[in-house]
Amino acid sequence: MIYFDNSATTKPHPDVLASYTEAAQTYFANPSSLHRLGGSAEQLLTACRKQAAQLLHVGEDEILFTSGGTEGNNLAIKGTAYRKKRLGNHIITTAVEHPSVLETCAELESQGFKVTYVDVDMYGYVAPEKIKAAITDETILVSVMHVNNELGTIQPIKTIGQMLTAHPKITYHVDGVQGAGKVALDIKESHIHLYTLSAHKFHGVKGSGILYKDENTHIAAQLSGGGQEQALRSGTENVPGITAMVKALRLAMEELRNHPAKLFELKEKLLGGLEKMDGVIVHSPPAGAPHIVNFSVPGLKPEVLVHALGEKDIYVSTKSACSSKNSDASAVLLACGVPDAQAESAIRVSFSYENTQAEVDYFLQILKETLTHLKKVMR
Repeated sequence: MIYFDNSATTKPHPDVLASYTEAAQTYFANPSSLHRLGGSAEQLLTACRKQAAQLLHVGEDEILFTSGGTEGNNLAIKGTAYRKKRLGNHIITTAVEHPSVLETCAELESQGFKVTYVDVDMYGYVAPEKIKAAITDETILVSVMHVNNELGTIQPIKTIGQMLTAHPKITYHVDGVQGAGKVALDIKESHIHLYTLSAHKFHGVKGSGILYKDENTHIAAQLSGGGQEQALRSGTENVPGITAMVKALRLAMEELRNHPAKLFELKEKLLGGLEKMDGVIVHSPPAGAPHIVNFSVPGLKPEVLVHALGEKDIYVSTKSACSSKNSDASAVLLACGVPDAQAESAIRVSFSYENTQAEVDYFLQILKETLTHLKKVMR
């Protein structure tokens, strides 16, 4: 089996599963309970928060545990909008964000907030100057993703953050879900106030995430209850999932530090093979993230190619997993000005550190054979 759909989700690392199992069996008590078992669970939770903070180079009190990227993005965006609505009602984001950002912004628009969706170039890059030009006296939030989930575009996060320091009223949110453990980013140096991570994107277990919140940034809670996570995210903490996530984050950071070229080498090999195939158009930027390659075969329905490759035990995707069951064109590619025929036939290949060059070679061989066969059938 060759799994090239790691931007949708990753396979949990064996060591991560071992940590989850141990925590679930030994530290199963509610960390809010007063008895000794509850105290042990709370101690583990505190240790996880400390290690997560160390890995991200932030303060322990700046780590909020969530259920994943969607909740983190909702909490960051709605939490900021509701907290700061007396200061303004204008939000700036880009046209190529993840649905958990775009749909949240659309919901806020229905409530009277104004949202500017800044356009991007052909590779999905947003120019900091365009964000600057969109700022008004009413702007309270700017939300820009670090790495685009379909194209692999790396946005100029640090440059935007530096520019926003001249506007102290504005909160800066970054969706870091696709970049964590694969593209280095210094949260503090980038002047980020809110930063979202999701465990299952870096070999953790689904259902856990982190929202970094700068100690001087204030948001409104979206879940009411027992007051966990600084009263900003009530609900009994998922101690086993959090333990597994922090272990996965440490392993991912180690891979990034110890094998910085591995994913780039896989990407270069794939791009080299795709360039030799007739009718294949690559959309990912040359200097994009090392783990995502997006390409089209115009005239061929992407779901047909996905299923044909699946017959050979090769697994890729069409676009964002949250949107992949919708047969319409990729909204991200359309926002980049890609023609409809190409946006409707896009395929995304996404790597993890577990993938190999031999897998890329085999994928290219099977892809070429499959395209030749499908084109004959179509004719």
